[in-house]
Amino acid sequence: MRVGLLTREYPPDVYGGAGVHVEFLARELRSLTELDVHCWGEGAAGGVVRHRPWSSLDGANDALRTFSVDLSMAARLEDRELVHSHTWYANLAGHLAKLLYGVPHVMTAHSLEPLRPWKAEQLGGGYELSGWAERSAIEAADAVIAVSAAMREDILICYPALDPARVHVVHNGIDTSLYRPDHGTDALDRVGLDPARPYVLFVGRITRQKGVPQLLRAARHIDPAAQLVLCAGAPDTPEIDREFRELFRELKAVREGVHWIPQMLPRAEVVQLLTHAAVFVCPSVYEPLGIVNLEAMACGTAVVGSRVGGIPEVVEDGVTGLLADPGDGFEERLAHALDTVLADPGTARRMGAAGRERAVREFGWDAVARRTVRLYEEVVKQGY
Repeated sequence: MRVGLLTREYPPDVYGGAGVHVEFLARELRSLTELDVHCWGEGAAGGVVRHRPWSSLDGANDALRTFSVDLSMAARLEDRELVHSHTWYANLAGHLAKLLYGVPHVMTAHSLEPLRPWKAEQLGGGYELSGWAERSAIEAADAVIAVSAAMREDILICYPALDPARVHVVHNGIDTSLYRPDHGTDALDRVGLDPARPYVLFVGRITRQKGVPQLLRAARHIDPAAQLVLCAGAPDTPEIDREFRELFRELKAVREGVHWIPQMLPRAEVVQLLTHAAVFVCPSVYEPLGIVNLEAMACGTAVVGSRVGGIPEVVEDGVTGLLADPGDGFEERLAHALDTVLADPGTARRMGAAGRERAVREFGWDAVARRTVRLYEEVVKQGY
């Protein structure tokens, strides 16, 4: 089957969970389909075609620039038998290809625009356009993949016109040969960590979705013997960037051992940091699944996360980590959960081992790709 995989992010330009998903899914799909990847960037090689926003739109709203990429992608999909889009940045391209060439459109929902109202802070009026693009694509798609059961429920609530039979759950995956314990310490040495003190680790973008401000406030109340490492960059807006920097300065003023790494680290260094962390923290206020939690688990590290979205489908409360309920008092509950893990290294190690075992058993990318191809075949055969 000739498949076009449509995405904004693709190596080497991967900055979020959707990009990680596409990177590994594409790797596995190449042995199962005739695959072309269409993504943002420049050039074409090895089954990857890159597209740039039109230069005539330089300085325009980002939603308009995105639509120009979608048009460019759609123009290059004439020979595909099925198209599969990821995120609103590429959904419109898949929808246009469906209309233009009469081919099925499968889309994976990694998040939903109606549940991310803070995006209006980033896109302005473009948020209305991103929502329109997502709605147009999702309601007409031949199949919609939700990355968790919680995400499937959100999709059907946000888009009640969508036939529930078209919405399928295929969890995100993890490459447990790449993400596995690495007990080297060169990455820790470069950060300047004190090897005698445990540390809490966060890895993610500086966005309202990821709950970074809540984490910085909660960190004032965790055990002062613990260090905090923030691998946090790519702020959505100047406003969230300023808020983060102010909260970071306030935290540094009241506790030692707070480290901020704003640049994106090589994967090998992230794996080392994950391996040695006493606990990984995921304080998201909205998270359809959270690949980064799987990455931490695969490295044998206990996870403390918020009980939102698909996180409870990955982090088994009391077994592979602890979950903190959202809402009033969340920051106090998050700090308490982190302290609970920090205070009991033996339990933390058992949680980490259980997390590694669960990641290997249930979340391999090869199984994700096979389930995805079976859905492709079903869509083509039945035509919905």
